[in-house]
Amino acid sequence: MSIWTRIGEALSALASGESLSAVFDKLRASPDRSVGFTIAVIALGAKMAKADGQVTKDEVVAFREVFLIPRAEEANAARVFNLARQDVAGYDHYASRIRAMYDGEEGPLCDLLEGLFHIAVADGVYHPKEDDFLHDVARIFGFDERRFRSIRAQFVDEAERDPYDVLGVSPDATKAEIRAAWRRLVRESHPDQMMARGVPEEAVKLAERRLVAINRAWEEIQGTAA
Repeated sequence: MSIWTRIGEALSALASGESLSAVFDKLRASPDRSVGFTIAVIALGAKMAKADGQVTKDEVVAFREVFLIPRAEEANAARVFNLARQDVAGYDHYASRIRAMYDGEEGPLCDLLEGLFHIAVADGVYHPKEDDFLHDVARIFGFDERRFRSIRAQFVDEAERDPYDVLGVSPDATKAEIRAAWRRLVRESHPDQMMARGVPEEAVKLAERRLVAINRAWEEIQGTAA
């Protein structure tokens, strides 16, 4: 059974008048969190599309790069997007529900934020309102300023890049500590680890950009220390 078929089943509750946020609450107790993760990205992606006032073709293509959607399942994906876009609840309400769904687990929330960044920069323009949106979502997820800058640096070319921020270490850390942080981040970016956190197999492409940033930061620090 594909992720999209399972999403269709999860959305069947909406036929009885339940809200999308109520579905999030039900998914919180589900052992298959890949469904919740996918709905969360679609829902927040729909809210983010309102941030700069338009949904571009590039953003749609970017979403398809993150989530491989078979033609037969397009209706289920579109239904979630339209429900979220039309819902009167704000993005902060969704973000809070999503954080509660993962009970503050940092890994899947980071994966989710990276998916939103991937979509935001797809049209080649990182709009200030998109930055405000993602900054606030990161705050609701419990990420501090340094962590937000680290994630943003992976995706926004013109963003300030501090390799120590990317690896989540202090500039005063020893080389052994930095190496350990780099290895841990590489390990956490492995597709098997991501799927264990609830990222669906269809979305493990999210790890590609993260790995590039992690390895680039490690190489930059090594070059500075040489």
